[in-house]
Amino acid sequence: MTYGILAGVTWALETVIIGIALGMTPFVSTEQAIFLAPFVSTFIHDFFSAIWAAIYNGVRGNLSKVWRALVGTKSGKYVVLAAVIGGPIGMTGYVLSIKYMGASIGAVASAIFPAIGAILAFIFLKEKMQWYRWALLILTLLGVYGLSYSPELNITNFWIGIVGTLMCSFGWGIEAVILAKCMQDPKVKDEYALLIRQTTSALVYGIVLLPLLRGWGFTVSLFATSTGWLIPVIIIAAFFATISYLFYYKAIAAIGASKSMALNVSYAAWAILFTVIILGDTSVLTPITIICSIIVIVCGIFAAADFKELFSKTKTAQTE
Repeated sequence: MTYGILAGVTWALETVIIGIALGMTPFVSTEQAIFLAPFVSTFIHDFFSAIWAAIYNGVRGNLSKVWRALVGTKSGKYVVLAAVIGGPIGMTGYVLSIKYMGASIGAVASAIFPAIGAILAFIFLKEKMQWYRWALLILTLLGVYGLSYSPELNITNFWIGIVGTLMCSFGWGIEAVILAKCMQDPKVKDEYALLIRQTTSALVYGIVLLPLLRGWGFTVSLFATSTGWLIPVIIIAAFFATISYLFYYKAIAAIGASKSMALNVSYAAWAILFTVIILGDTSVLTPITIICSIIVIVCGIFAAADFKELFSKTKTAQTE
């Protein structure tokens, strides 16, 4: 459960930082830049996240094990499928939502995917969801929707934002269920899955999406010309995303997909805190956001808890 909470905290940091990058001049200077920004930023983001994941696995001496997991197991190949669904589909949808409906819409996207993932985990993985966990998950989602509401929300294109939200929620929900199944294989550990996932996502963007969108010229120009802090900001966002994914995958492997998603969605509340700390925007500290943040964090944690299992372990420990 600690892994799941930390995944939410670090993803909140990533959300605020990538929002800063998307608002920088190179991504809003021309119509082409505005159109390509979600795709190019996600490619750069996942490319550097793959590098961070490779460094992590390299330091731990796992690179050869990652390769064996990829080519030598069926589960490793299914991680590639999960990567395509969660990366190019899910992550692009997430960035589209931020781009066209404001950063707070990411809360809406994350509010949907745990419910979708929990239902799929219940059907395909036979993960038990007690009635009180469903009730707490619903309260968590309502809290996240409360966080996403703002009369001053700067929506530039509602329908593209909605499409992005659906891409994100279904992509991430399906990805979590596939990964939970894959990581039941002892040869596919969470850190191996992370490297495979981020590398696959970056390759699909670089080889398929960017050529189709004719976005390579714009991408190269971001590195070839002076773009200020843009690339370093995306690299920092990728660093926190890598840490978040690592914690998230560890949580999925330890407690299952449905519980992990309930904890991870708390990032919508943590993002409020980081918006104040990093951007100095205290306007988000309204009674509604404070109450909803408490609901999201508390209910998200309890939605991931199996009280019967907890009480059983406590009783056993007391007996011993």
